[in-house]
Amino acid sequence: QVHLVESGGGLVQPGGSLRLSCGASGRIFSINHMGWYRQAPGKQRELVAAITTGGSTSYVDDVKGRFTISRDNANNTEYLQMNSLKPEDTAVYCCNTVSPVADYWGQGTQVTVAS
Repeated sequence: QVHLVESGGGLVQPGGSLRLSCGASGRIFSINHMGWYRQAPGKQRELVAAITTGGSTSYVDDVKGRFTISRDNANNTEYLQMNSLKPEDTAVYCCNTVSPVADYWGQGTQVTVAS
């Protein structure tokens, strides 16, 4: 059974940076395309960044040039480096496979961007 645990969120001022981490209890990263999702209050969850098993990355337009997704298969961990944060980035951030598996959702980590 796979468990995903996100960490690294917090309160940051606009223009600041955070690095999120996602650890897995099972062997998931090396065999799946992985993604970072976020859900803001009153909005649907959205996939904001994805990384393939080969290391190719993609981003939604809102975060292009500001966010960087990466993975460490040997340590079953993926990361999301977030720079130049904006108030509209405020959300709960979660990791999952690109085709999300319901049982994999963790608690997520709260990111709040405010002065």
